[in-house]
Amino acid sequence: MSKNPADLLIAMALRPPKSVARVVKPETGLSMMEVEMRAEAAASLGHHGRKVEKALAALRADPGTRRAELTLAAAHEVWAYLVQRELMGMRDHRLIVREMDIPQSVLNLMGSRR
Repeated sequence: MSKNPADLLIAMALRPPKSVARVVKPETGLSMMEVEMRAEAAASLGHHGRKVEKALAALRADPGTRRAELTLAAAHEVWAYLVQRELMGMRDHRLIVREMDIPQSVLNLMGSRR
């Protein structure tokens, strides 16, 4: 290795962070790009899940004055969440529907246009 300080700085700048280095495994072909894509997909799924929870909470808290509007909004958020799950290869939504207690009225409107 060169003793030139500029070469040392370049070598240090190209080294991946230790947190990523543990996940990247050249022998399995898992590249830094794949790690980044998986992290982004997981973050997106979490984001959509929180939006569903918020929309369902608003629907449940409504005394009935904005029921149709909130049901349609919840249906849109549930639809976006389930699409995101499907893109990640998770096609069975029964557990999610049951665990999140998604009303049938919301499921009936999924994918409808506003």
